[in-house]
Amino acid sequence: MTAAVLTVSDSCARGERVDASGPAVAQALRSARFEVTVQRVVPDDQPAIEAALRELSSHAQLVVTTGGTGIAPRDVTPEATRAVSERLVEGLAERMRSEGMKKTPFAALSRATCGILGQSLLLNLPGSPAAAVESLAAVIELLPHALELLRGKTEHAFRSR
Repeated sequence: MTAAVLTVSDSCARGERVDASGPAVAQALRSARFEVTVQRVVPDDQPAIEAALRELSSHAQLVVTTGGTGIAPRDVTPEATRAVSERLVEGLAERMRSEGMKKTPFAALSRATCGILGQSLLLNLPGSPAAAVESLAAVIELLPHALELLRGKTEHAFRSR
Protein backbone atom coordinates (compact mmCIF):
# COMPACT_ATOMS: atom_id res chain seq x y z
CA MET A 1 0.00 0.00 0.00
CA THR A 2 1.40 3.35 -1.00
CA ALA A 3 0.75 6.66 0.72
CA ALA A 4 1.62 10.31 0.24
CA VAL A 5 1.57 12.91 3.03
CA LEU A 6 0.68 16.52 2.28
CA THR A 7 1.19 19.12 5.00
CA VAL A 8 -0.96 22.21 4.51
CA SER A 9 0.60 25.15 6.34
CA ASP A 10 1.44 28.72 5.37
CA SER A 11 4.23 29.00 7.96
CA CYS A 12 5.83 25.67 6.99
CA ALA A 13 5.59 26.52 3.30
CA ARG A 14 7.36 29.84 3.97
CA GLY A 15 10.05 28.07 6.01
CA GLU A 16 9.10 29.90 9.22
CA ARG A 17 8.21 26.70 11.08
CA VAL A 18 9.45 23.13 10.86
CA ASP A 19 6.80 20.63 9.78
CA ALA A 20 6.18 18.26 12.69
CA SER A 21 2.81 16.85 11.57
CA GLY A 22 3.85 15.46 8.19
CA PRO A 23 6.74 13.39 9.58
CA ALA A 24 4.58 12.16 12.50
CA VAL A 25 1.85 11.02 10.10
CA ALA A 26 4.40 9.43 7.76
CA GLN A 27 5.89 7.46 10.66
CA ALA A 28 2.43 6.27 11.78
CA LEU A 29 1.69 5.14 8.22
CA ARG A 30 5.01 3.28 7.98
CA SER A 31 4.24 1.56 11.29
CA ALA A 32 0.97 0.39 9.71
CA ARG A 33 2.92 -1.09 6.76
CA PHE A 34 2.30 1.70 4.25
CA GLU A 35 5.08 2.73 1.90
CA VAL A 36 5.24 6.53 2.13
CA THR A 37 6.35 7.58 -1.34
CA VAL A 38 6.08 11.37 -1.04
CA GLN A 39 6.00 14.00 1.69
CA ARG A 40 5.26 17.57 0.62
CA VAL A 41 4.29 20.94 2.10
CA VAL A 42 1.94 23.46 0.47
CA PRO A 43 0.47 26.73 1.76
CA ASP A 44 -3.14 27.15 2.87
CA ASP A 45 -4.18 27.96 -0.68
CA GLN A 46 -7.08 26.04 -2.24
CA PRO A 47 -5.71 25.89 -5.82
CA ALA A 48 -2.31 24.73 -4.54
CA ILE A 49 -3.92 22.05 -2.36
CA GLU A 50 -6.15 20.86 -5.21
CA ALA A 51 -3.18 20.62 -7.59
CA ALA A 52 -1.14 18.67 -5.04
CA LEU A 53 -4.03 16.28 -4.31
CA ARG A 54 -4.48 15.57 -8.02
CA GLU A 55 -0.78 14.96 -8.56
CA LEU A 56 -0.23 12.85 -5.44
CA SER A 57 -3.28 10.70 -6.13
CA SER A 58 -1.66 9.62 -9.39
CA HIS A 59 1.33 8.30 -7.38
CA ALA A 60 -0.23 6.88 -4.20
CA GLN A 61 -3.25 4.83 -3.19
CA LEU A 62 -3.72 6.92 -0.05
CA VAL A 63 -3.17 10.68 0.14
CA VAL A 64 -3.22 12.01 3.68
CA THR A 65 -3.30 15.72 4.41
CA THR A 66 -2.48 17.33 7.72
CA GLY A 67 -3.57 20.86 8.51
CA GLY A 68 -6.17 23.34 7.34
CA THR A 69 -9.20 21.48 8.68
CA GLY A 70 -10.37 23.94 11.33
CA ILE A 71 -12.61 26.98 11.11
CA ALA A 72 -10.01 29.73 10.67
CA PRO A 73 -10.41 31.80 7.50
CA ARG A 74 -7.43 30.13 5.74
CA ASP A 75 -8.45 26.57 6.66
CA VAL A 76 -9.50 25.39 3.19
CA THR A 77 -8.22 21.81 3.02
CA PRO A 78 -11.74 20.30 3.19
CA GLU A 79 -12.93 22.56 0.35
CA ALA A 80 -9.96 21.53 -1.80
CA THR A 81 -10.57 17.87 -1.02
CA ARG A 82 -14.26 18.11 -1.89
CA ALA A 83 -13.46 20.00 -5.10
CA VAL A 84 -11.26 17.18 -6.45
CA SER A 85 -13.17 14.22 -5.00
CA GLU A 86 -15.45 12.14 -7.19
CA ARG A 87 -17.23 10.76 -4.10
CA LEU A 88 -17.06 11.43 -0.37
CA VAL A 89 -16.55 8.85 2.39
CA GLU A 90 -18.28 10.56 5.29
CA GLY A 91 -17.94 7.67 7.73
CA LEU A 92 -14.16 7.99 8.04
CA ALA A 93 -14.36 11.67 9.01
CA GLU A 94 -17.23 10.92 11.38
CA ARG A 95 -15.18 8.21 13.08
CA MET A 96 -12.16 10.48 13.46
CA ARG A 97 -14.27 13.23 15.05
CA SER A 98 -16.08 10.76 17.30
CA GLU A 99 -12.84 9.26 18.59
CA GLY A 100 -11.27 12.72 18.92
CA MET A 101 -14.13 13.99 21.06
CA LYS A 102 -13.30 11.30 23.62
CA LYS A 103 -10.08 13.25 24.27
CA THR A 104 -11.08 16.87 23.60
CA PRO A 105 -14.32 18.70 22.86
CA PHE A 106 -12.40 20.76 20.26
CA ALA A 107 -12.50 17.77 17.89
CA ALA A 108 -16.05 18.89 17.08
CA LEU A 109 -14.55 21.93 15.32
CA SER A 110 -12.78 19.73 12.76
CA ARG A 111 -14.13 19.96 9.23
CA ALA A 112 -11.88 17.13 7.99
CA THR A 113 -13.29 15.12 5.12
CA CYS A 114 -12.43 12.04 3.13
CA GLY A 115 -12.96 11.47 -0.56
CA ILE A 116 -12.14 9.32 -3.55
CA LEU A 117 -10.16 10.51 -6.55
CA GLY A 118 -9.74 7.78 -9.16
CA GLN A 119 -8.47 4.76 -7.23
CA SER A 120 -7.00 6.87 -4.42
CA LEU A 121 -8.43 7.67 -1.03
CA LEU A 122 -7.96 11.24 0.22
CA LEU A 123 -7.97 11.67 4.00
CA ASN A 124 -7.80 14.99 5.89
CA LEU A 125 -6.19 15.08 9.33
CA PRO A 126 -5.79 17.98 11.78
CA GLY A 127 -2.59 20.03 11.84
CA SER A 128 -1.47 19.23 15.37
CA PRO A 129 0.99 16.30 15.30
CA ALA A 130 -0.74 14.53 18.21
CA ALA A 131 -4.25 15.10 16.84
CA ALA A 132 -3.18 14.04 13.35
CA VAL A 133 -1.71 10.75 14.58
CA GLU A 134 -4.72 10.11 16.85
CA SER A 135 -7.16 10.79 14.02
CA LEU A 136 -5.24 8.47 11.72
CA ALA A 137 -5.23 5.79 14.41
CA ALA A 138 -9.04 6.02 14.59
CA VAL A 139 -9.36 4.83 10.97
CA ILE A 140 -6.09 3.06 10.11
CA GLU A 141 -7.56 -0.44 10.44
CA LEU A 142 -10.21 0.42 7.82
CA LEU A 143 -7.83 1.78 5.20
CA PRO A 144 -6.43 -1.47 3.72
CA HIS A 145 -9.95 -2.76 3.04
CA ALA A 146 -11.02 0.60 1.61
CA LEU A 147 -8.04 0.58 -0.74
CA GLU A 148 -8.81 -2.99 -1.83
CA LEU A 149 -12.37 -1.93 -2.67
CA LEU A 150 -11.08 1.03 -4.71
CA ARG A 151 -8.88 -1.38 -6.69
CA GLY A 152 -11.97 -3.43 -7.54
CA LYS A 153 -11.50 -6.27 -5.06
CA THR A 154 -15.10 -6.49 -3.95
CA GLU A 155 -15.43 -10.19 -3.08
CA HIS A 156 -15.82 -10.60 0.64
CA ALA A 157 -14.95 -13.70 2.56
CA PHE A 158 -17.68 -14.83 4.93
CA ARG A 159 -17.14 -13.22 8.31
CA SER A 160 -19.17 -14.05 11.35
CA ARG A 161 -19.79 -11.24 13.78
